[in-house]
Amino acid sequence: MIINAVINGEAVEKECNPNKRLVEFLRDDMGLVSVKEGCGEGECGSCTVLLDKEAVTSCTVLAGQINGREVTTVEGLDVMGELKPVMESFVKAGAVQCGYCTPGMIISTIALRYKNPNPTEDEIKRALEGNLCRCTGYNKIIEAVKKIER
Repeated sequence: MIINAVINGEAVEKECNPNKRLVEFLRDDMGLVSVKEGCGEGECGSCTVLLDKEAVTSCTVLAGQINGREVTTVEGLDVMGELKPVMESFVKAGAVQCGYCTPGMIISTIALRYKNPNPTEDEIKRALEGNLCRCTGYNKIIEAVKKIER
C-alpha cells in the first residue's frame, strides 16, 4: 500500500505494509526516533504521537490507518516551534530524568493544550494518565505542565 499522509508538516508518500505498526513505520521507515517503544500494548505511553492533533499510542495504530491523516512527533513539534516552551518548562521543573517517557509526556501535554490551553490539575492528570514514568513520581511533570508559558 502507498501511504499518503502528512508527517511532521510534510506530505509523505511511502510504500508500506498497511498492517505494520505505526511505531515501527515512524522509527524504521521515517527515522523518527523520538517515538519510543515501551510495552507494545498501548499501556505505557512511550510511543505516543499526535494523530490529527489527538494523542494516540503508535504501537496500537497500523500504518494503513494514517492514510490521508496528519501525524506529529516530537521532531515535528520542534520544527513547528511548539516544543520549546514545553521542554523549557519540563527542564525547569526537573520533570526530565531518564528521558524515556518524555516524548510521550510532551505529546500528551501538547494534545491537552490544543483542547484546553489552561487546564486544571485534574485535567492534566487525566491527559497524562496513559503515560508511565519510573523516575519523577509525576509531581514534577504535573508542575511543569501547569507552568508552561502561554
